Amino acid sequence: MSMHKARVIHVVSNDKPLSRETSRILKHKLENNGFYIVDDFDPKADLIICVGGDGSFLNTLHSYNFPEIPVIGVNTGHLGFFQELSPYQLDEFIFKYEKGDYIIQELQLLEAAVCTRTSCIEVMAVNEITIKGYLSRTIHLNISLNDSFLEKFSGDGILVATPSGSTAYNYSLGGSIIDPTLNLLQITPIAPINTTAYRSFTSSFIVPEDVVIKIHPEYSFENSVVIVADGTEHKYREIVEINLTMSKMRAKLLRLKNYDFWNKVKEKFL
Repeated sequence: MSMHKARVIHVVSNDKPLSRETSRILKHKLENNGFYIVDDFDPKADLIICVGGDGSFLNTLHSYNFPEIPVIGVNTGHLGFFQELSPYQLDEFIFKYEKGDYIIQELQLLEAAVCTRTSCIEVMAVNEITIKGYLSRTIHLNISLNDSFLEKFSGDGILVATPSGSTAYNYSLGGSIIDPTLNLLQITPIAPINTTAYRSFTSSFIVPEDVVIKIHPEYSFENSVVIVADGTEHKYREIVEINLTMSKMRAKLLRLKNYDFWNKVKEKFL
């Protein structure tokens, strides 16, 4: 069979023994069905299969810079919210994939322009971006929506979540679960201080997708801000402004046709 006729699939796995073994079985099954497997990222691949947990899924999207290629996950981790398949479903998946019996779900991505006095750095996330004080110090943030001042936040920090990130850290902080078909962003406070000295909102805000969330930090001791994108921490000094917006980029998830978000929520959280 020529490589041209074979559909190209990139299989990526974390280092856990169960993931490696699942990956080996998966590659064998795919090759037996006439697929061509690549171990290194190929921009011409038709599909990326990620074997691991939700962390592996997020790492895959970040390390390949949110590729145009659809991604599907095989869950060998704990929660497996993004991961569509269990290891026992490999044959069913290959059968359905061959038939075209799937849908492509587009995930909205969040981007932050982190600006010092001299330059801006772009940070991207699938789930959330959090802005915290260095060394867990209380942070003071002036927050505006477009050009409308909202509040001077005081507390541990704030989190901005996409709909798909609403079930992650955002949910742990008491934020709302948002259906991923809705186009919006959620701003959730992290341990807000609400006293006579400091007045902060104590619940989430839901804002439309075209809003620019503008954040101006106020410094008292340490002029550093920690920005965490999908669990990866970045420390920046001398930040003047952070602008968070819904990205024009999308990540593509391959889902089997029986996928239902609220069933998944019920199954994973209740």
